[in-house]
Amino acid sequence: MKKKRRLKAYIQAIATDLLFWIYIFSCLYYLIYNWTGFTANLLFIGLAAVIATPLFLILHASTGYNIFLSTKKKKRWYKTFWTYILILGLIITFIVGINIVEVDFYKFFTKFQNAGGITSGIFDPSIIGYELSPESIQKLSKEDIPPDVFETLKSIQNRKYSTKKVFLSDIENRLGTAKFEIYKSTILKAAVTNTNLLNTALAALAETIFLALLATVFAIPFAFMLSFFAARNLMPKTWLGNIVYVVIRTVATIFRSIEAIVWAIIFSVWVGIGPFAGMLALMIHSIAALTKLYSEQIENIDSGPVEAIKATGASTLQTWIYAVIPQIVSPFLAFTIYRWDINVRMATIVGFVGGGGIGLLLLQQQQLLRWHNVGLLIWLIAFVVWVMDMVSAKVREKLVGM
Repeated sequence: MKKKRRLKAYIQAIATDLLFWIYIFSCLYYLIYNWTGFTANLLFIGLAAVIATPLFLILHASTGYNIFLSTKKKKRWYKTFWTYILILGLIITFIVGINIVEVDFYKFFTKFQNAGGITSGIFDPSIIGYELSPESIQKLSKEDIPPDVFETLKSIQNRKYSTKKVFLSDIENRLGTAKFEIYKSTILKAAVTNTNLLNTALAALAETIFLALLATVFAIPFAFMLSFFAARNLMPKTWLGNIVYVVIRTVATIFRSIEAIVWAIIFSVWVGIGPFAGMLALMIHSIAALTKLYSEQIENIDSGPVEAIKATGASTLQTWIYAVIPQIVSPFLAFTIYRWDINVRMATIVGFVGGGGIGLLLLQQQQLLRWHNVGLLIWLIAFVVWVMDMVSAKVREKLVGM
């Protein structure tokens, strides 16, 4: 038995070291190629890893050896050679990451003017829009305004401006500062204001909130039932029980690993662009995530009540109802509210790929470069997320303490 364990440990150590050195040499090759343009046969990477693996294993200076085979008293980390190899690997990883991501702090600090539009939109959001309607022009025609000024104002009839500042700035550029200051108050009195974008944004925001709510509500029954079959302590240690446990856990992991935005793309093609596609995407992701959270909570319950109920001859269903569910109600509610909080935030991103809600409206305004409209939407999203975060945190705190 000891020989089998020793053999297994050797295999694990060799596999770990081989993968480690393949990774290290691949990173080094990438850096050399990126910096010098030098190319080589990729088989050399594997060959170098095959040479390095037994060499460092024999020297007892490898990661695999120290994890799986070392039985000596552990030295302090800064006195072991293999620790420095790991640190070197982390440094190489960091350098490769900087190159792949193309980190350029010079651009970050010198290209700030490129963000001027979105910055102005954030600090001056489009809450009230302005325009000179036909009625406005009719009012201005009755005022004592020079013909050239009147014609200039008439040329922008029905043009919609996102904010008062933008409206006045455009008129000042057209008339000149001197004339603008003279007729500024008259023009403002005649201008028509509207909150069309604010109303549209609020409607889209409500759509986002309810989209996330329905996705969470529809996910609860599926996740609740699946969580009992994904809990190791509730499933029998038979071949059927093991298969059910592994299959549900695996499927939940796969579905959870696929981001909601990918599901939104799939459902946008399936059922069409709109909030229904976004709800389905969030629901699928929520089922997988809640199944994991619920099942892990079930695995942490007190086994005493379960054994006591079983001792009375109760069936599996009765055991779940009377011994398991009473212990998990409060944590399940806390997890569910937390998931709704997550779904509200994710619903915005889902909207970018056709999932409806305020995310879709934000994408449209951003593509049209209407930065003041984008600023309004960003503030609304931030406000709702903040409110949801505060409320859900308080509710979870109360539920956990029950």
